[in-house]
Amino acid sequence: MTTTAPAALHDCRDAYVGALVELAAEDDRIVAVVNDSVGSSKLAPFAEKYPERLINVGIAEQDMVGVAAGLANGGKIPFVSAASCFLTARAMEQIKVDAAYSNHHMVLCGMSPGMAYGELGPTHHSIEDLAWLRTIPGLTVVVPADPAETAQAIRWAAGHDGPVFVRVSRMGVPDVNPGGYEFTPGKAVTLREGSDVTIVATGTVVSRALEAADVLGENGVSARVISMPTIKPLDSTAILAAAAETRGIVTVEEALTSGLGGAVAEVVVQQHPVPVRFVGVRDQFAPTGSVGWLLDHFGINSEGIVRAAKDLLDRV
Repeated sequence: MTTTAPAALHDCRDAYVGALVELAAEDDRIVAVVNDSVGSSKLAPFAEKYPERLINVGIAEQDMVGVAAGLANGGKIPFVSAASCFLTARAMEQIKVDAAYSNHHMVLCGMSPGMAYGELGPTHHSIEDLAWLRTIPGLTVVVPADPAETAQAIRWAAGHDGPVFVRVSRMGVPDVNPGGYEFTPGKAVTLREGSDVTIVATGTVVSRALEAADVLGENGVSARVISMPTIKPLDSTAILAAAAETRGIVTVEEALTSGLGGAVAEVVVQQHPVPVRFVGVRDQFAPTGSVGWLLDHFGINSEGIVRAAKDLLDRV
């Protein structure tokens, strides 16, 4: 009997800082703005190579985004790097007004999103970010699924003329995208074809959607798996194709289900109504516990995804 070795897990912050250092070597307009978060953002290589291009405002997230907007207005390309919970909650007005309304070219990098800070509890969880950021006009919201996609998204954002938010995972994830894959904003990636049900997942939980599809396949259910790296703009074409070609959709996210789930539901309810099930955190604060325990607690795992898919299929 042979066994398959588990896939290697990677911290997407390493891909982020690697891409940022390369970008800085190519373009002296690249700067990093942080809130005393050099260590948690893994920015030491950038700080060592470009100390004069690292602006540390201290624990002052509103100032951090405001300073970045000023730098952007002066011709720089600022990468704002901070824990997603503090960046998006404390500086929401600045993200709305200074970044999006002002249409500045700046990249907001939300570190350790979702429930990555597990044991530190609800104050450090960032499960609301996708829901509230997708409501801001003009802000692109990117949630990479693996390191290669993270690096590509960072490179794309550096050249995009407008504000971008990128979720940068610290929780170890395997490589999920095919060789030769190229990130395109607003474009989903079909990782597995299927005709019975579609699983639409984003970020850290895409690999769990693939595991669920394997289990469903063993039980005679053909599951399509779509990775959705951009919550805004959303690939409505891929969503509507799934609605037309399968019997329903299951969304999966390490966030409140009003993020990706809400975005997908808005598309299908207006253009092609089909049953939808949501896997994620419902309307509650996540308790304290390790990130693995929390994901299992909310059923954001292969078992929970399988249950959601079977419940959907049993009712149609």
